[in-house]
Amino acid sequence: MQDKAIRKERKPTHLERAINTLLSPVEISYHALQKILRKTHDSVPFVYHEVESLIKSQLVGLEKDRTLLHSPNVEEFTRVIADNIIKKVPNLDEAKIHQIVADKSSKSFLDMLTRGLGNAFEQEKDFTVLKKERLFKKILIANRGEIALRVIRACKELGIKTVVVYTKHDKDSLAVRFADQAACIGTTNGYLEPKKIVKIAKKTNADAIHPGYGFLAENADFASLCEKNNIKFIGPTSKTISILGHKIEAREVMINAGIPVLSGTRKTLNNETHALEVADKINYPVIIKAVGGGGGKGMRIIRSKKELTEGYKSAELEAAMSFGNSKLYMEKYLEDPRHIEFQILADHYGNIIHLGERECSIQRKHQKLIEEAPSVALNKKLRERMGNAAIESVSAVGYQGAGTVEFLLDKNNNFYFIEMNTRIQVEHGVTEMITGVDLVKEQIMIASGAELAYKQGDIKVNGWAIECRINAECPENEFCPDVGVITNYLPPGGPGIRVCSSCHTGHVISPHYDSLISKLMCGGKTRNEAIVRMRRALDEYIIEGVKTTMPFHKIVLNNKQFCKGNISTSFIEKNNILEDLKKQKKTKKKELSKKEKLLIVTTAATKYAESKRTYSHTRTNSWVMAGRQELMNNSEEL
Repeated sequence: MQDKAIRKERKPTHLERAINTLLSPVEISYHALQKILRKTHDSVPFVYHEVESLIKSQLVGLEKDRTLLHSPNVEEFTRVIADNIIKKVPNLDEAKIHQIVADKSSKSFLDMLTRGLGNAFEQEKDFTVLKKERLFKKILIANRGEIALRVIRACKELGIKTVVVYTKHDKDSLAVRFADQAACIGTTNGYLEPKKIVKIAKKTNADAIHPGYGFLAENADFASLCEKNNIKFIGPTSKTISILGHKIEAREVMINAGIPVLSGTRKTLNNETHALEVADKINYPVIIKAVGGGGGKGMRIIRSKKELTEGYKSAELEAAMSFGNSKLYMEKYLEDPRHIEFQILADHYGNIIHLGERECSIQRKHQKLIEEAPSVALNKKLRERMGNAAIESVSAVGYQGAGTVEFLLDKNNNFYFIEMNTRIQVEHGVTEMITGVDLVKEQIMIASGAELAYKQGDIKVNGWAIECRINAECPENEFCPDVGVITNYLPPGGPGIRVCSSCHTGHVISPHYDSLISKLMCGGKTRNEAIVRMRRALDEYIIEGVKTTMPFHKIVLNNKQFCKGNISTSFIEKNNILEDLKKQKKTKKKELSKKEKLLIVTTAATKYAESKRTYSHTRTNSWVMAGRQELMNNSEEL
C-alpha cells in the first residue's frame, strides 16, 4: 500500500500530462512543433530529451530504409517510445503509457515527427523527398573540368553511376579517372556537339544528362533533343530555356508578372539608326546587349552617339560569334549598381524556395571574379522583397530545377531584373557553405521527380562565405590567358576552406578551353572571418608553371573599401586595383622558378669547373715554382 501511495505522489501523473501535451491530435507546422517541444524542455526536460533522442535514434536507424520515412510505421514507432519511457521510469503504469502513446488521435503528430524531426541534426540538409527507386540509374555528364568532377561526386553520394564524355585534350583528366565510364567525343569542339552526346548517352544506357555550366547548359535545342530521345535533361524544359534565353522574351514575361525591369526596348533593335532613336528616348548612358545570351558577350556601355555608332557593329559581330544570333536590345545603363542574385530551387509540383542571395559585384567586363554570400547591402526587409520577386519570376515561367535570378541594385535600394540563369552557377558553392545544402544533389533529385520538403521559413543562413575564381590569366596584362603545365600544385587547407578544382601537378592548361584553375571558397561566422581566411588561403595556395589571378585577389581582399563592404560593379576601376597590381609588380623582385634556379646553379658550376681547368693550364702555382727552383739549385751544386 505504501508503494502504491508513493506511486501516486511521484512524477507519473505529471509525466502523463506532458506526454498528452506532446501527442495532442493537432495538425501543426514544424515551427509550431518546435515551440511545443521547447516548452516541454523547460517544464519537463526529461520527457523532452527522452522523446527527442528516441525519435532521432529511430530515424538514424531507419536512414538506410527511406521508404519507412515516407510511409512511417506509426504503431511500431509508438511502441518503441512507450517501452523506452517505461524502462527509464519503471514506476509508471505501463498500460496507461501505452494507451496514451498509441492513441490514434496522436498519429498525425507521430507521422510529422518521423518525417521532420530528424532533419534538424544533420549538417547537410536534404531539401527534397524522393523514393530511392525513382532516382536515375546512370547520368552522362556533358562537361569537363571542375564541374564534371563536382557532378561525379554528387552522383557517387546518391548511388548513381556516371558516364563522362571527353575530348582528346582531356583524356588524362580527373573526371575521366573517377567516372564509372568515359567516352571520347573527338577533338576540341566535342562538348558542343549535341547529337554525339545524345548518341553516347543512348549507347551507355544513361537515363539523364547533366550539362554542368557553360557549353550546352543553356542550349534549348540540346534540351529538346534529350526530350525527344526520352533522356532527362537535368535542368528546366527546353521551352523554359528558350523563353529565358531570349532576353527580350524574358523581359516581357517579367514585365507582365510585375517584376521591376530597367527601361528599354521591348523588341530587338532593327539597326544602328533604330538604336540611336531608342537611346535618345531613354537618355544616355545606355547599354546594348545580345538577345541570345549573357556573360558580357555582345555587351557595350554607351555614353554618347559617337560611342553607339562605333560600338553597335562590334557588339553585333561578337553576339553572332558567341551565340549564333546577332540581334541586340537596349536598356538604360545603371551607374555603380550592385549585382545581386538569388539561388532558386523549384520542383515539378509548384513548390519554390530561394536559398538567399549572392553578391557578384566584383567583376571586370561583366565577368565575375569574386562572389560572396550573403550581401552586406541587404537588410531583412529588402532580402524578403527581392527573394519574393525571385520566386515570382520563377513561377511566371513554370521553372523547374535549380536556377539563379539576377538583379541590379541601385544606391536607393531599387532592384531590377536582368536575367535568369537556367543552370547551376559557377559560384553555387558559397550558398552551399552558408545553408548546408548540396545544390547539385538537389538539382539531380528534383530532375528525378523529387518534391521539396522544406518551406521558405525553414531556410536558415549561417555565417558568411567568399569565393575567388583562380584563373590561368595575367591580371597585370589585361587578364591575358596563360597556358602551359602546372609544375607545382598545393591547395590550402584548414577550417572553413573549400577548393573546387580538377587541377594537379602536371595538369595542362589548354588554350582550347576556359582558363579556370579552381574556385577557392572560404567561410566563417562573420564576413571579417571569411576575409581573413581567404587572405590566409591565398598566401598558402601554391600554383607554379602558369600565371594566375591570385595577385589580383590578394589586392582586393586587402582593400579597405572591400573590407567595409563598399563595392559595386565598378569597384575595380574606382579603386585603381589594376594600377596597384602593376605597381606591385614593379617594386616586387621577381621570384625565380625551379627551372630558372636549377639553370643558374648548373651554369655557375659549369663556369667554375671551366675556370679551374683554364687556370691550371695557363698559370703555375707559386709554391710549385719555388719547389722547382730549389731542385734546380740543388742539381747545380751536385
